[in-house]
Amino acid sequence: SFSVQQSEILGLLGDNGAGKSTLIKILTGVYPPTEGIIHFEGKRLNVPSPKEARDQGIETVYQGSPLIELLSIYRNFFLGREIRKKFGFFKVLDKEKMKKESEKVLNDIGVTVRSAEESVSNLSGGERQAVSIGRCMHFGAKLLILDEPLNNLSVKESRVVLKHATDVKRAGVSIIFIDHNIHHVYSVCDRFVILEKGEKIWEGKREEKKIDEIIEIIATGKVEKAAAF
Repeated sequence: SFSVQQSEILGLLGDNGAGKSTLIKILTGVYPPTEGIIHFEGKRLNVPSPKEARDQGIETVYQGSPLIELLSIYRNFFLGREIRKKFGFFKVLDKEKMKKESEKVLNDIGVTVRSAEESVSNLSGGERQAVSIGRCMHFGAKLLILDEPLNNLSVKESRVVLKHATDVKRAGVSIIFIDHNIHHVYSVCDRFVILEKGEKIWEGKREEKKIDEIIEIIATGKVEKAAAF
């Protein structure tokens, strides 16, 4: 078992097939757990669907932006959670409110856009991931899962996303950061959990292991024990 604390970034590491993706799908309601108990905010967690996970404050940003390129920034921001207003007997999209709210959130996290009506296709990879993170924050994320969000990003874009992750942590949100490249996440994670074939083989604070030592554990699936004297 392992835990993640408030205002903490936990790096979840492991080679392909280690069980990282399965664990995340259980946390986000995609898969039901076959055994064990998950507690969230002191209560037993029951998330039968991704919607239920989001309703409880568990948000996910995946590798490769999930945003729809043909839609505007604000439409992507509120996709599935659109703000509506009364228009006679009907309810219609409140486009102006969605534009203003999405622009404010993005400005607050340091993403400057000419207009929220701008197409997502005009944004860089880092900016798209920033929009995804901002959206999660706006909808009250308590646990943010970053599932390889730096995949296919440039060094500059990766730094932007890592900065946003740190800012989210400072806002009191817990983060589980998954990445196949330890060099990407070593500087921002407070602790690490390493999985091997669905089992936890090591857990510790960043200062307990150097990058090369963590890489060795991931590669071999073994933790070298200190010699006894």
